Amino acid sequence: MPVFTRFRQSPTPAEEPYEPGEPGESAQEPDEPVEPDDPGAAIDTENAAEPEETAEPDSAAEAPQAAAEPGRLAHWRAWRTRHPLAALVVRRTTTALSAVLVLGALLLPNTFVALEPNRFARIPAEAVIAAVLLLCLPRTARLVGAALFGTVLGALTVVNLLDMGFTEYLGRGFNLVLDWGLLDDAQSYVADSMGGAAATWAAVGAVVLVVLLLVLMALAAVRLGELLAANRERAARGALMAATVWMTCAALGVQTFGVPVATRSASGAMEAQAHRVVDTLRDEAAFAKEAKADRFGGTPGAQLVPDLRGKDMIFTFIESYGRSAIEDPVMAPGVDRTLDTSTAALAKAGFQARSGWLTSATYGGSSWLGHSTFMSGLWVDNQQRYRTVTAGDHLTLTKAFQKTGDWDTVGVMPGVQKAWPESEWYGLDKVYDAFEVGYQGPKFSWSTMPDQYALEAFQRLEHGRKRDKPLMAEVILTSSHQPWAPIPKMVGWDEVGDGSVYDGIEASGVKASDIIADSARSKEEYGKSIQYSVTGLTQWLERYGTDDTVLVFLGDHQPLARVSGDKASRDVPVSIVAKDPKVLDAIDDWNWTEGLKPAQDAPVWKMSSFRDRFLTAYGSTPHPTKD
Repeated sequence: MPVFTRFRQSPTPAEEPYEPGEPGESAQEPDEPVEPDDPGAAIDTENAAEPEETAEPDSAAEAPQAAAEPGRLAHWRAWRTRHPLAALVVRRTTTALSAVLVLGALLLPNTFVALEPNRFARIPAEAVIAAVLLLCLPRTARLVGAALFGTVLGALTVVNLLDMGFTEYLGRGFNLVLDWGLLDDAQSYVADSMGGAAATWAAVGAVVLVVLLLVLMALAAVRLGELLAANRERAARGALMAATVWMTCAALGVQTFGVPVATRSASGAMEAQAHRVVDTLRDEAAFAKEAKADRFGGTPGAQLVPDLRGKDMIFTFIESYGRSAIEDPVMAPGVDRTLDTSTAALAKAGFQARSGWLTSATYGGSSWLGHSTFMSGLWVDNQQRYRTVTAGDHLTLTKAFQKTGDWDTVGVMPGVQKAWPESEWYGLDKVYDAFEVGYQGPKFSWSTMPDQYALEAFQRLEHGRKRDKPLMAEVILTSSHQPWAPIPKMVGWDEVGDGSVYDGIEASGVKASDIIADSARSKEEYGKSIQYSVTGLTQWLERYGTDDTVLVFLGDHQPLARVSGDKASRDVPVSIVAKDPKVLDAIDDWNWTEGLKPAQDAPVWKMSSFRDRFLTAYGSTPHPTKD
C-alpha cells in the first residue's frame, strides 16, 4: 500500500532509502547511514520512481496526517542527521533486540528444567506464519495485527512464567480458571517469610514486569512487522526459505543439541492452556456429581467407628512431611534417626506404631487440599474441587466422630488467621485458631507458633481437661512449613508458658532470606524442621498420652521441588500409634511397617482411600448415598 511522503528535490545516486526509525515509516535499511538534506524528508521505497513524482495517499483523510510531521519524529530525524552512525547502531540494535524478544518468547518453555540454551536453537512455526501474514496485510491492518500478535505473545510469556513458578512450588502448571486466588496467598507467604516491605515490592515488581512484557512485546512485533514491509521482497524470500526448512526438518525429524529444529511450542502451550480450561470446567460438574455419592453417607451414628468407642482420637498433620524426608540422602540420616529414637521412646512408654505411605493430592503447598482429601475420601486436587466438597455434606472422617454423638470434636489450627467456615464441614465443635491459644511469642517465618507450644496449648485447653466424653481432635502442626527458617528448638515442657521463651530462639535462628534460594541449605533446614515436629509430637504423646489415646499422624504433602527433587513422588508417611493392641490388630491386613518409619516397600495408597479403609477397619457399616 503506498505511503504518502515527500521527496528530496535533488537526490544523488549515492543516497539510499532509510530503514524506519519509528513504526509507520516505510523505508529500506541502507548499507551505510546517509542522512537527508532535509531532516523532515523521507523516501517512498515502494513507489520510488522519479524525484518529481509524489505518491498518492491511501485516502484524502490520510494526506493531512501524513503531511503534518509529528514533533517527536522530526526531533528524532534531526538527531540522526547529526549522528548518522549512532542512529544506525540504535536502529539495528533495536531491531536485533526486538527479534530476540519475540523469538525468545516463542521458544520459551514453561518449566525451569527445560530452560536450557538448546531450546532456543530452533525454528518456531509461529514466526514463519506471522511473517507471511504481516507481509500480506495493508499498513493499518499490519500495525494492528502485529500489535495484537505481540500482546498475545506477551500474555503467553506471563502464563509460561507462572507455569514455571507453579511447577517449581506445587508440582503442576498454572490453571487460568482456578489459580488467580493463590497469587494473594503467595504474597502473604512472602510477607510472612521476608517481611511486608519485601512482599509489597515483589507485588509491585510483578505488576510492572507484566505491563512491560505486554507493551515491549507489542512494540517489538510492530517494529519487526514494519521492517518486513520495508524489505518486502527480501522478507518474502526469507519467509519462503524458512517455511521450507521448517517443513523439511519436521518431516525428517531433524534435531540439534537433542531437540527438534522445527517447533510449534508457543501454539502448543496455548493449546495446552485451552485444554486445561475446558477440562477444569468439565471436571467441576463431574466432581459435584461424584461428591454426592458416599459409601458411608447414610450410615447412622451408632454404626460409625464402634470399635473406637471410649478412645481419645487425635488426627495430626505435619506440614510438608514427605517421603523425601525419609529417603533423601541429605535429609534421611537425621530424620530416620529421629524416627527410630521416637519409636523406641514410645515403646518404652507402652505405645506401638504401624506406618505406611499415602499419595497426596497436592505437592509443595496447598495443604488444605491434602487435609480435605484425607478426611473426605475424595480426590481434592484443585481449588474448585475444594470449594465444591466443602460446600456440600459429604461425610468427613472427623465428622463421623461428631455424628456418633459420643465424642467432643475440636480443631487446633495455628495456621488459621481468618474466618474458617470449613470447620462445620469438618464436624468440629470448637476450633482454636492462631489467636485463641494465648501465644505471646514470636512468629517463626510463616508459622505463627512452634509446634511444641501448639501441642502444650491443646493439652491445657482440651486434652488435659476432665470431660464426660472422649475427645476427637484434628491438630495441624506448622513449624515444618517452608521456608524452614528460623526453626524452633525444644524447651522443657514446663517452660513453654505463654511462648515468650521463644524470643531468643527466633532471634538467633537462621534467617529465611539466607536459605530461600539455596537448595542445599533448604534441604538441611527442612530435615531439621521435620525432626523438630516429630520430636515435639512424640514427646507430647509420651508425656500426656493415656491407655485410651490413639494418634494418627501424617504429612499433608511433599516439600517443593527445590528440596524433594524434580522427579519426586507425592507420597507422604502415615502412622497409627496406640497403647491398646486391639487398635493395631484391626489393621493387621494393611501390612504396614512396625514403628514410625515405613519401609520402602510398604503399601502405597491414594490418600483419598484412607477414610473408607479406616472406617471399615474399626467396624463402621456402609450405608451408601447416591446422586
